[in-house]
Amino acid sequence: MAEKAEKNDAVEAEAPKKAPAKKAAPKAAAEKAAAPKAAKADAAADKAEKAPAAKKAPAKKAPAKADAPVSRPGVLKVHHLRPVPGANTPKTRVGRGEGSKGKTAGRGTKGQKARYQVKAGFEGGQMPLHMRTPKLRGFKNPFRVEYQVVNLEKLAELYPAGGDVTVGDLVAKGAVRKNEKVKVLGTGDISVKLTVAVDKVSGSAEQKIVAAGGTVK
Repeated sequence: MAEKAEKNDAVEAEAPKKAPAKKAAPKAAAEKAAAPKAAKADAAADKAEKAPAAKKAPAKKAPAKADAPVSRPGVLKVHHLRPVPGANTPKTRVGRGEGSKGKTAGRGTKGQKARYQVKAGFEGGQMPLHMRTPKLRGFKNPFRVEYQVVNLEKLAELYPAGGDVTVGDLVAKGAVRKNEKVKVLGTGDISVKLTVAVDKVSGSAEQKIVAAGGTVK
């Protein structure tokens, strides 16, 4: 038995040993494949570091919470007030049966105070105020014409050397308003020759204008 064991050992020693499988090759290939990806990742990280940081939008401040009202249970308030029991009594509706003066309802029998009411303006029989006061008399004339008045003394100031007096000329001089009728009155004297052509001239004014050598149209 010992001899067989020794022979087997000798055979195993003489047999050539098998070369181990090459496992380094796949690892090297994986490293080569991962190298470009790692380079890209490093470049992206460098760009991210160099790029300026994005500005953050300002956060909106939350509105301040209103202070909750402080409860004060011992304080008297308006809505706590109540009328004393018996202070407010309902109005008695008279004339609604025997329990409420049902027959004459407290007015007695007949007479002025037992009636429903008296008419407005009644003063107990005397002449009422609306009949005592005088009334507006007369009427408003719908054909009344109002004139702007210019006296002769004013014309003497406006026309010291004489000339033609017209409504347009008086408006230009500021003596009258435009778009209104003009009447010349005879207050004052005039010594210059005027030719007056206005809406109306009084009799005394016409006499003085003609006496001074002027005319009225």
